[in-house]
Amino acid sequence: MSALPWQKSSHSEAASACLYLAATPTGTVLLRESEAPDVILATTPARLRPFLTRIKAGTLSAS
Repeated sequence: MSALPWQKSSHSEAASACLYLAATPTGTVLLRESEAPDVILATTPARLRPFLTRIKAGTLSAS
């Protein structure tokens, strides 16, 4: 998966604690963090969209 074009989030600051995203040819969205680049989460755009919406709205809370 290293050949994928990873994109750094525009909300990431300095070189540490950055979030990277990549899309596979099948449409799967991959996420990884700069502090643990070998740990990759996979999801779909349909499942990621409500999560991002709640983050932006400030309604996401830890359960």
